[in-house]
Amino acid sequence: MSQDVRQFTVQPDDDGVRLDRWFKRNLPEVGFATVSRWARTGQLRVDGKRADPADRLEAGQVLRVPPGTAQPAKKVRTAKPLDVEQVARAEAMVIVQDRAAIVLNKPPGLATQGGSGTYDHVDRLLDAFAGGGPGDDRSAPRPRLVHRLDKDTSGVLLIARTPGSAAFFSRRFSGRSAKKTYWALVVGVPEPGEGTIEAALAKQPGTGGEKMHVDAEHGQPAKTRFRVIDRAGNRAAWVELQPLTGRTHQLRVHMAAIGHPIVGDGKYGGQAAFLTGSVSRKMHLHARRLVIDHPDGAPLDVTAPLPEHFAASMAQLGFEEAEGDNLPLTIPPPAPRKKQAAKAHAKDLRKERRGERRKRGGTPAPRKPVKGPKR
Repeated sequence: MSQDVRQFTVQPDDDGVRLDRWFKRNLPEVGFATVSRWARTGQLRVDGKRADPADRLEAGQVLRVPPGTAQPAKKVRTAKPLDVEQVARAEAMVIVQDRAAIVLNKPPGLATQGGSGTYDHVDRLLDAFAGGGPGDDRSAPRPRLVHRLDKDTSGVLLIARTPGSAAFFSRRFSGRSAKKTYWALVVGVPEPGEGTIEAALAKQPGTGGEKMHVDAEHGQPAKTRFRVIDRAGNRAAWVELQPLTGRTHQLRVHMAAIGHPIVGDGKYGGQAAFLTGSVSRKMHLHARRLVIDHPDGAPLDVTAPLPEHFAASMAQLGFEEAEGDNLPLTIPPPAPRKKQAAKAHAKDLRKERRGERRKRGGTPAPRKPVKGPKR
């Protein structure tokens, strides 16, 4: 517990952040109740002026934090430092990196996050990048995940370097402006060769939330665009998939739902998901490309090479990678948000009602003149 008054300069990544949110990012051991009390008693100041938890901060401002935290900091279990092999493994996944982002090519079989009994995952390996990139201050915050891939799905995984870039990228993912393209090998050939799958998804009862299923009544809306790139007779097809929503296991469930499970996806396709012969039994789903706005200007456009088993299967089935990369990236514009649609509907309704009132009452009564001030 600090016994001295502390001063912090607001960094560019915290520009525009609420004061209470700044504490959550930078001094998580200080609870909201303490921040509120400090503000109420005038102990919390920004550039020498009293501050409120809801105030928005600006880069360069100086924040005065009073002594103590009013509560002991929670004990945090420190993770065992990464060994040399783990650091090398993390660095080998990097496709590109800059001040705001690290883009990895996640291998199949590696979980994105930890869980019950899962200790080997991407989030654990991010310790290899703690302290920022080349030329950055070694006190920079630890990079953080802003989206995820299934354990057996390979490909592009975006990591944010700072809290500011994490917020920026998260808004792009939640707003559906990020363009994600997946490649998959599927059993059989979808007909027609291009279209959109719309099927609501929900957690399948009795699976502990580990499996999803199509549920038109209780599921959440889910939409996937697909396009056949090439086919190996009637045996298998190489398809491009673009998720227009972000439900758990969405691509896997949707392809199985139309009768063309992803090759190697026994969870949703059963035995029918495995091709005979020497084609790998691993899942063939790869996040091939990501196009997303970047906080520094030009959009980030990254392509991830195929994992070894996927590339081998492509060659065995006679598919050429260049055919998929040469296709134009076409994604329908995101649907308007519910709030925006509701506002537009309310505006149209008000216009209609004004028209009805004019028709009923004829010429509207003149407004009473507004009296000016007495002289």
